[in-house]
Amino acid sequence: MTSVFMSTVKAGMSACLLVALPLWAHATSIDVFAMPSDSVVKTMQQTSDTLHSYGIDSFYRQGKPVHITLYLTEFPSSAQEKITQIVQRFAKTQAPFPITASGVTVTKGHWAFIDVKRSAALQRLADEITLALEPLRVSDPTMPDWVKAYPNKQAAFERYGSPNVFQNFTPHLTLVGGETNPNLAKFAKAMHQHPPYVQGKIVGIGVGITDKWGQQKTILGEYRFNKAQP
Repeated sequence: MTSVFMSTVKAGMSACLLVALPLWAHATSIDVFAMPSDSVVKTMQQTSDTLHSYGIDSFYRQGKPVHITLYLTEFPSSAQEKITQIVQRFAKTQAPFPITASGVTVTKGHWAFIDVKRSAALQRLADEITLALEPLRVSDPTMPDWVKAYPNKQAAFERYGSPNVFQNFTPHLTLVGGETNPNLAKFAKAMHQHPPYVQGKIVGIGVGITDKWGQQKTILGEYRFNKAQP
């Protein structure tokens, strides 16, 4: 997940120095995400309640929207309106489609996810969004250090500004990131014994400005799918 890098301008700097700032100084981390149905949100709530019983509050309990990231990278701030227009047009051509969420993964970096099956429909939506929006991104987004350990993800980042696109797309619902509470291991064991499971739908797509954890801090738009199901 990429961070937002804004140049810090010291007091007293002249206007000419401000003009000289590179374009990437005004980059914004933006996530285009899939919106799951209420049944999936309920499973996130229930799993978050279990996590809370171990003394850990999920992003959901902190008020962050439940979402599946499709394409997350840095864009010029000036591109926000164009991004929302493209995403809105996509929503008008899409019909809701089924998804399945099952099980929990806890990484070595202490992130926890509810895993989502990578269906053909979800993969196609992520691919099409990436191809449509990649030309608008900044040319030199900041690569997270962890990406450098994975040559295929590094190659994807260098080409598309994200390590998690196309063959690297791994859909998920994020519970926590970089968690320091050691009870996360106990939670992981409990989830292995009684994994969450839900069948739901993707009902729309949204756009949000993200924090350092890749969670929406400002929603720029949420668009329900308009096309009737076949």
